[in-house]
Amino acid sequence: MSRTNRWGTSPTPLSSPAAVRNRQPILEVLQAVLPEQAEVLELASGSGEHALHCATAMPGWRWQPSDLEDESLASIEAWRTAYGPDNLATPIRLDASREWPDGKLDAIVAINLVHISPWQVTEALLTRAGEKLVTQGVLYLYGPYRRDGRHTASSNAAFDADLQQRDPRWGIRDLGTVVAEANNQGLVLDRVVEMPANNLSLVLRRE
Repeated sequence: MSRTNRWGTSPTPLSSPAAVRNRQPILEVLQAVLPEQAEVLELASGSGEHALHCATAMPGWRWQPSDLEDESLASIEAWRTAYGPDNLATPIRLDASREWPDGKLDAIVAINLVHISPWQVTEALLTRAGEKLVTQGVLYLYGPYRRDGRHTASSNAAFDADLQQRDPRWGIRDLGTVVAEANNQGLVLDRVVEMPANNLSLVLRRE
């Protein structure tokens, strides 16, 4: 008989091939921009593999994973229970466009969220980052972006078409549009890092 957790699903750890490929490059960017001691909130943590990898590598980071889906929350908790260090917190259910936990944050991490959600979610994320981040705190966004209105690779153009077919509110955003909206919330672009598979890491800081 399988056990269930508070999300009502079997605690089965999921594995994402993309997460396995990009978790180390993502960690290296975060190590370059975050202090050794940091309060980190991750949105849309998915399988939980990024959370586990980053928290294990950096014991001074208190990593709070979150998601909306029961299956993802159960997977994150399964990874945490089996292998997680003490600085990896129990996952929480969080909608970026609704209430957030109290307290200030050194970093907010959103991996593959901006293009797989309505634009209103990104607007809410940027607004909350402006409110919740400490001075010089980091908002880290990972995923594909258009630059000057153009896709950076034909594969990204095909992916964008597929996303919009699945949900017309989804799609690959333009880098300049995201940065302009971030500026409106007191966030400035620190750096853009080229990543594997035609993705980018955007590092924004709260002034």
